[in-house]
Amino acid sequence: MYLRIYTDKRINKTYLTIARGYQNAEGKTRTKIVEYLGSLEELQKKYDDPIAHFKQVVAQLNKEEKESKAPLTLTFNKDEKLQENVSNNKNFGYLALSRIYHELKIDKFLINKFKARDVSGFKINNIIKLLVFARCLFPDSKKSTYENKDMFFENTNFSLKEVYNALTYIFPFKKQLQSYIYDHIQKQYKPKNEAIYYDVTNYYFEIDDNDDFRKKGVCKEHRPNPIVQMGLFMDSLGLPMCYDLFEGNTNDCLTLKPMIQELQKNYDVGRVIVVADKGLNTGNNIAYNKAIGNGYVMSLSVRGANKDLKDYVLDEDGYIYNQDKTYKKKSRKCPREIIITKKDKDGRTIKVKQNVDEHQVVFWSADYAKRAKAERQPAIDKARDLIGNVQKYNKKNCVGASKYVKHLVFDKNTGEIIEAKSQLSLDEDKIAEEEKLDGYYMIVSSEFDRTPDEIIDIYRGLWRIEETFKVTKSELDTRPVYVSRKDHIESHFLTCYISLVLSRVLQHKLDKKYSVAKILESLSKSTCCNEDENIYLFNYYDAVLKDIGDVTNIDFSLKRRTLQEIKKISGSVKK
Repeated sequence: MYLRIYTDKRINKTYLTIARGYQNAEGKTRTKIVEYLGSLEELQKKYDDPIAHFKQVVAQLNKEEKESKAPLTLTFNKDEKLQENVSNNKNFGYLALSRIYHELKIDKFLINKFKARDVSGFKINNIIKLLVFARCLFPDSKKSTYENKDMFFENTNFSLKEVYNALTYIFPFKKQLQSYIYDHIQKQYKPKNEAIYYDVTNYYFEIDDNDDFRKKGVCKEHRPNPIVQMGLFMDSLGLPMCYDLFEGNTNDCLTLKPMIQELQKNYDVGRVIVVADKGLNTGNNIAYNKAIGNGYVMSLSVRGANKDLKDYVLDEDGYIYNQDKTYKKKSRKCPREIIITKKDKDGRTIKVKQNVDEHQVVFWSADYAKRAKAERQPAIDKARDLIGNVQKYNKKNCVGASKYVKHLVFDKNTGEIIEAKSQLSLDEDKIAEEEKLDGYYMIVSSEFDRTPDEIIDIYRGLWRIEETFKVTKSELDTRPVYVSRKDHIESHFLTCYISLVLSRVLQHKLDKKYSVAKILESLSKSTCCNEDENIYLFNYYDAVLKDIGDVTNIDFSLKRRTLQEIKKISGSVKK
C-alpha cells in the first residue's frame, strides 16, 4: 500500500487516497483504492502536515499486514502453572452476532442515549452486549452471566450492581429501541410487509402469588404460576418487528388493538394485512382493523362455528381435490355476522351484531385429519378409564375427557364427581360429530382480490412466529426469570428480544438454511484458549461456521490468531 497524491487539473484540487498496486490477468499494473481520505485542503484543517501523517499511517498498515502473514514463533515453559480460578477459554463465535449488533447500530443508540446522563453510555452498551451475547449462547441468570463475563473478548469493566442498574436505565427506552432497531432492519433488508404476523404467548414465573404485573391466567404450558403475556409482531421476512408485555390475566384478543396502535404510530408500515390465529379472531379486532384501513387473514374455529358455516364446510359441492385425494379446498365471498362488545352511555358492556363481507377459504388435509384423531384419542382413553374408575377422578384431573362422558355431574363446591342416577357411558355421538370435522381448516380474510391459494400461503407464514416463541423459550431460555422488579422484568425481556433479533437476522442472512438452534450451537462451540501471551488456539469448526463466516466476513477456519487480530474483528475499544 502507498499514499497516492493526485491533482484534479479541472478544478485545481489535490486529493489523498490510500492505494494498492496489483497486476491484472493480462499482467498489467493497476491501482485499487483502499481508502479515500479527502482533499488536501480539508485535511489541512485537521492535520499540520496531512501528507506526512498519512505516510506514517500507511507505513503502520503495511507493517501490520506483514506481521499478520509472518510465521508465529511460540516459546513454552513446560513448568508453567495454571492460575487459580482463571479460565483460558474464550468464545469466538459471538463475533458473528456482534457484527449484526453493530450493523443495526444498537451500540450507537445506547451510547448516544446516555451521553448527557450521569451513567456512561459506553458502560451501558458493554453491559447490554454481555447480556445479549450470553443469552444467545450461554443463557443463565444475570449473576451467573456476570461471573462468567470474561468469556468474550469485550470490555467488562463493570460490577454486578451496575448490571442490575443498567436494567433500570434502559427500561424507559424499551419502545424507542425496538423501533430504532427495526428501522435499521428495513434499511438493510427491505421487507415488503404487505402481510405482518401477530401472536401471543406467555411466560411463567416461579412464584406462587400474583403481584401488580405477574398474574395468574391461561398459561400456554398449563402451569398454575403467575405469568406475563407477550404480544409479538413479525414481518414478511420472519424477522421480529416489535413486542410488548401485558399483565398475566390479559385475554390474548385484547392485546392486538394496542399493539397495532403502537405499530402504526411508530413504524413506517402503511396499510397492512394482519395475520393471526383463531384466538385473535374477535368481532372487535376485525372491526378495528377494517376501521383503520387494514386487512386481515385469520383462522376461524370450524368446531365453534355456526350451523351455516359447518354445513358449508361439510358440503362436498365446490371442493377441488388434488391428484391423490389427500387435500381439497374451496372458497366463497359472503357476509359473516360478528359480535362487537362496547360500553353504553351508562358504562355497561353491550353486544352489537354487525355483518362483514369476507373471503372465506376452507381446506381439508388427510394428514390434518389423522393428527386430529390421534390428538383426541388420549382424551377418549381417559374417558373410558373414568367410566370404569370414577373414584380416581375429579373436575380438575379429567379436563379434556369429561366432555366424552354422558351423565357426568360434578359437585359445584368440591369438584368431586357426583354419583349420577344414570350410568356413565361414552358419548359416541359426540365423538362421531367431532370426527366429521377432522382435517378441516377455515381462513377468513378481508382480501377479495386474493386467490384462495394466496390467502392460504399468507396464513401459513404464521408458523414462523410460533417457531419464534419456541426459540425464546428453548434456545434463549427466556424463562425462568430471575428478576422480580417490573422494570427489571421488562428489561430482561428487552435483552431477550435483542438476542432474538440478532439470531433471526443471522438466520435470514443464511437464507434459513439452518435452524436458530443449530446456528447458536455452532457459535457456542467456536471457542479458543490462550496458547501464548498474545496467541489463541482455536478448537472447533464445522459447515455451519463456514457458512456463517461467508455472510459475516469472519474466517472461522483459522487455527491460530493473535489477540490483536481478534480485537480488530470485534471492533472492541477500551473505554
